[in-house]
Amino acid sequence: MLDINQLRRDLAGVTARLEARKQPQPFLDVPRFTALETERKTIQTRTEDLQAQRNAFSKQIGQLKAKGQDTASVMAQVSGIGDALKASAERLEAIQAELAAMLMGVPNLPHDSVPAGTDEAANVEVRRWGTPRSFDFAVKDHVDLGAPLGLDFDTGARLSGSRFTFLRGPAARLHRALAQFMLDTQTLEHGYTECYTPYIVNREILEGTGQLPKFKEDMFWVLRGGDEAQAEQYLISTSEIPLTNTVREQILDAAALPIRLTAHSPCFRSEAGSAGRDTRGMIRQHQFDKVEMVQIVHPDSSYDTLEQMVGHAEAILQKLELPYRVVALCTGDLGFGSTKTYDLEVWLPAQGTYREISSCSNCEAFQARRMQARFRNAQGKTEFVHTLNGSGLAVGRALVAVLENHQRADGSVAVPAVLRPYLGGLEVLR
Repeated sequence: MLDINQLRRDLAGVTARLEARKQPQPFLDVPRFTALETERKTIQTRTEDLQAQRNAFSKQIGQLKAKGQDTASVMAQVSGIGDALKASAERLEAIQAELAAMLMGVPNLPHDSVPAGTDEAANVEVRRWGTPRSFDFAVKDHVDLGAPLGLDFDTGARLSGSRFTFLRGPAARLHRALAQFMLDTQTLEHGYTECYTPYIVNREILEGTGQLPKFKEDMFWVLRGGDEAQAEQYLISTSEIPLTNTVREQILDAAALPIRLTAHSPCFRSEAGSAGRDTRGMIRQHQFDKVEMVQIVHPDSSYDTLEQMVGHAEAILQKLELPYRVVALCTGDLGFGSTKTYDLEVWLPAQGTYREISSCSNCEAFQARRMQARFRNAQGKTEFVHTLNGSGLAVGRALVAVLENHQRADGSVAVPAVLRPYLGGLEVLR
């Protein structure tokens, strides 16, 4: 969440930066915030005055008792102050709780370097790698290419409904090989520590990384006893959630930074409101696998780290010989917790366009403040760490890209050289 002191110091400046996100509804109810802050100041001053009065009377009572004098009248005054102090303290606590709840729904502020714009049309291409292949035969999409290889959408739909996929044989083996290759690259070449995380997490864990309360309708809930009101656990939508929360409520040594973590996990997203988009194939699924990268870093290095993480994701695409481009998201297309995001978009021949396969974001202290994740600086004081996350990569979309970009005229698929050791030396999928 945002630092409430920043809003108190420069409310106009913060709201102006929020407006750069170009959303139809304001993120912050400024009149309500201002009214609560005005009342908070008044009640906080009153609470402090009452506390001071009670302390003074308590001291006076002690002095009277020491002299053997009657304390009844002073005790009566203390009793009255105590009741007023309790009421004042309770109201102050309620105001602070409402302010905190209000801030939980306010997104991060865009970094000054983020291009201005309303939606993805204003995103800025940073660079491209590779040249899309020219085919001398009719290009097939991954659905037609994958069916003979074990990509089975009908069985997935029978088992779980739409937007679930069943893999068998060569398709399942390719999927596993891609995930293992990605993990090996991130751990052995880029210095990440491999992790295995729970797939179900508690409500406060999702609040820490910003999925709750805003995106509850996009999550799969775990209901206990069949009572929706008791849904306090959720299936993860990315392993960023448990990985980032490993530093929750901790004070780290500065020497421990940066912390680099990676994990391969399934991801579960109900994606409310996205019906009708990419309903054919594996592009948009309720369950998909991803190799996630997370870094916990010193605030001074987070933007250099963001560029580094983009490079870590690019390395996977380059090794797989997949053309792609890097895009800087505009203010209107930023995710809720991000200050700056780059998307990596891989070329899909059947669609004749680039599609997102990785997103790398710097959240600065936004998540750390929600998680109370800090480190001790050189002066011995605590500061919030900066958190970053990125896909390294989405496994299903990588499978789609490999099938389509490396397809051959007879419907077989050439295996990129880097994957062959994971497939027993296999050079072609038939």
